[in-house]
Amino acid sequence: MDTAALPIPFSEQIAKASVLIEAMPYLQRFRGQTFLIKFGGSAMDDPALVEMLLRDVVFMELAGINPVVVHGGGKAISAAMAQAGLTARFVGGLRVTDAQTISIVEHTLHHEINRDLVASINRFGGRAVGLPGKSVFHGHKNPPVKGEDGQPVDLGFVGTVHGFNAGEVLAAIHREQVPVISPLASEEGTGAALNVNADIAAASLAGKLRAAKFVYISDVRGVMRDPADPASLIPSLTATAAEQLINERVITGGMIPKVRSALQALADGVQKVHMIDGRIPHSLLLEIFTDKGIGTEIEA
Repeated sequence: MDTAALPIPFSEQIAKASVLIEAMPYLQRFRGQTFLIKFGGSAMDDPALVEMLLRDVVFMELAGINPVVVHGGGKAISAAMAQAGLTARFVGGLRVTDAQTISIVEHTLHHEINRDLVASINRFGGRAVGLPGKSVFHGHKNPPVKGEDGQPVDLGFVGTVHGFNAGEVLAAIHREQVPVISPLASEEGTGAALNVNADIAAASLAGKLRAAKFVYISDVRGVMRDPADPASLIPSLTATAAEQLINERVITGGMIPKVRSALQALADGVQKVHMIDGRIPHSLLLEIFTDKGIGTEIEA
């Protein structure tokens, strides 16, 4: 049938139906499976983009997929520190977190960002529950690191995830709720809150849950041969090819820990990792439910 000859309203409706047909095999394939979604970066700064992302999450839930969300919040933490008269300090890319700072970190992540994300998902017709990271992640404090002057710097309440209490996450999934988790860990032995890298914590949890997909949503389009050239996006990689790109210094800077955590998630049993730009409206649906996608997918 020549759809171009149809009246415009019918042509638009047929195009919409084609989108649904394109999504159908993905909906069939992923029904009942768990997706771990790490949400952070500049995408969190625009309320309209946050709303679209969370509507995507609700769509997944209604389609029978089990989304699990781990969120960041670095910029909000820095803003809250500034309001309290504190200056954010970073050493080796990690926030120096003293007792006053960890209190601000915990309040901002769980009592503000997490609460708002949960409320928005529920407002859009989903069913979400906020889980403090302290109840999910167990960790150890990081050792001191070298400062710019070469002297050791105690990072304070900064840690690395070493274990999990996945029971609450699995229980929420069983209740058909979306767990929304803040990137905090409980220090083994003391129970103190530790500020942990959200990317690495999310990757670790994705492996623990054996997620079908682990999706990084940030302000990076994916893996690119030239970060200044959007056309250089690499749509698909194997783990071996990703390691080679790190060795060739095609993947550099902040992308290295993201890609390495992605590779660890694959080694731990995640089927596929996706890296997408949350500044693109409905980026999550476009990546998962269309044939071409919009970012980079990495598989073992």
